[in-house]
Amino acid sequence: MSVLVLERRASAVIARLNRPHVRNAIDQETVDALHELCAELEQRPQTLIITGSDGVFASGADIGQLRERRAADALKGINATVFVRINELPMPVIAAIDGYALGGGAELAYAADIRIGTPELKIGNPETGLGIIASAGASWRLKELVGEPLAIELLLTGRVMRAEEALAVRLVSALHPAETLLDAAIAIAERIARNDPAATRYTKRVFHAPRAEHPRVDSEAQAVLFESPEKLRRMTEFLERKTR
Repeated sequence: MSVLVLERRASAVIARLNRPHVRNAIDQETVDALHELCAELEQRPQTLIITGSDGVFASGADIGQLRERRAADALKGINATVFVRINELPMPVIAAIDGYALGGGAELAYAADIRIGTPELKIGNPETGLGIIASAGASWRLKELVGEPLAIELLLTGRVMRAEEALAVRLVSALHPAETLLDAAIAIAERIARNDPAATRYTKRVFHAPRAEHPRVDSEAQAVLFESPEKLRRMTEFLERKTR
């Protein structure tokens, strides 16, 4: 049974974490499967939807494997490396989160561009209670997402946020019933797919560029798009519709 079940649609690739017997804990096999998927999406860019199964997104990294890892393993950045790769995919990444997203599961969600959840969402980083730190993205991404005061409180206490708080602080942009969560993610992907793929890729690239690189990177991206036949086609169609 595959640890990562893929469904390919015209608008998106859906990747479902599939280790329900351990609440979708992220093990080395899952990391390897995510790397393989990233390699595909780097070559053939498409929106990615990551979701869980059986009412759980991901309960964290696999503790059985973590317990046996030593300093050399930590320096490899096993989970951090694949989460960075997911975050840097050319097209948007959507996390559809139901139930628990803890530890490495939360950090996988933080790597997405868009996060939506269910009322049953519980998300947080309890790593310090296990004698480690949240080293796969939470220590730098979470403060960018929710602000430094809340991020450091969550990381130091290990407190888990429920859905209403996650929505209030905009860690997730919307809540949907579990039975319609994936449909809502697909609807976002379909809306993205109606836009120009090149403009979408450049928007993501420019958005994630360091502050010091703006506005140069904006202008350089716009210069490429201004020469695009797709820009001319879309603007011509817009003007023709307006004159009807």
